[in-house]
Amino acid sequence: MNIAMLGSGFIARFYADSLQAQRAKDKLISVYSRNIDKAKKFADDYHLSFFSDDMDEVCSRADVDAVVISLPNNLHEAAVAACARTKKHVLCTKPLGRNAAEAKRMLDMVEEAGIMGGYLEDLCYTPKFLKSVKAVQDGNIGKVLWAKSREAHPGPHSDWFWDHEQSGGGAMVDLGCHCIEISRSFIGKQIRPVEVMCWAATQVHPIKAEDSAIGLVKYANGAIGQFEVSWCFRGGMDLRDEVMGTEGTIWLNNFLRTGFEMFSTGKGGYVAEKAESSSGWLFPVGDEVHELGYTNMFTDMFNAIENKTEPLETFYDGYIVNAIIDACYLSAKTGKWEPVQIEGWRGDQTEDYGSNFVSYDEEHYLIKTEILPNGDRKLILKHKVTGEVTARDVN
Repeated sequence: MNIAMLGSGFIARFYADSLQAQRAKDKLISVYSRNIDKAKKFADDYHLSFFSDDMDEVCSRADVDAVVISLPNNLHEAAVAACARTKKHVLCTKPLGRNAAEAKRMLDMVEEAGIMGGYLEDLCYTPKFLKSVKAVQDGNIGKVLWAKSREAHPGPHSDWFWDHEQSGGGAMVDLGCHCIEISRSFIGKQIRPVEVMCWAATQVHPIKAEDSAIGLVKYANGAIGQFEVSWCFRGGMDLRDEVMGTEGTIWLNNFLRTGFEMFSTGKGGYVAEKAESSSGWLFPVGDEVHELGYTNMFTDMFNAIENKTEPLETFYDGYIVNAIIDACYLSAKTGKWEPVQIEGWRGDQTEDYGSNFVSYDEEHYLIKTEILPNGDRKLILKHKVTGEVTARDVN
């Protein structure tokens, strides 16, 4: 498959490294950049046959099968429109839009054009995440009650991220999009997000947007998704997830502390994304592109194009994430729970997901089974009719 890259910056290089690393039959052949010198430099570095500062020229080439968008947020819609006009499958970096309205227009474009719209949410393709989601789907931890995702680091690399108009927001739209989709995947994408409560603030940086935020997303089945995001965290990039189910728990540390530690006096070079120092105790990542999910992500996307199936992450997923973020921004202003506005929900329509209570017998619910220090076992029960809570010793 021949691929065109729109963009030549930091994330474009991560994408290019992964595209040239895993599926040898796929080939990155061209690049667009608003700056022709950067386009040429990118083409030289990755041995591409064509570069241009004309987006339509790159997208319309007959030798291009799919287009990867790695542009600033405010340019996503125009780039998707260029792909739709030329009937080229399009893979767009996160967030899909600056808001839900933009994301919905992009979703409509790809569906009307009959092309695949792949949402490049790399953190939903990390090896640990894929295995943990499979464990949840296999029932290992029962029904998910609460899923928390945290991403915090010292802030983005590019200037446009810090500009509210270009990015559409701050840490919440930049990092919250990851965390929301991670929790949503654990809880179940078919479960509708219904309302949110969010705090956001500009704590450190002289910008219009928020550099820190915490939010709760309530789902129709009673589950809660929680996100913590910040551009104020010092010491690298902290990516952690926690999932609590009725039958178990999952903890993930995806990046900052992964069992690889190194001490250096500072004479080396690059350590890991968002690392703030090259001296002292450092936390490198063995295969950064793979650990961040890029290789798995592109393999899934191109397999979906070939097999005419949907990838794990679609433009519809990107739209739902944007809709949740919109509600979060409103909640941060009002200080209230705000509803998530979704046009054309495609998941479960049920409003009754049943109770999580476990029956012990016909008369009692089981609250807890406990083993005491002396080895005795005890049950805590609640009577279904009277509500009386009692303890019962078990031999």
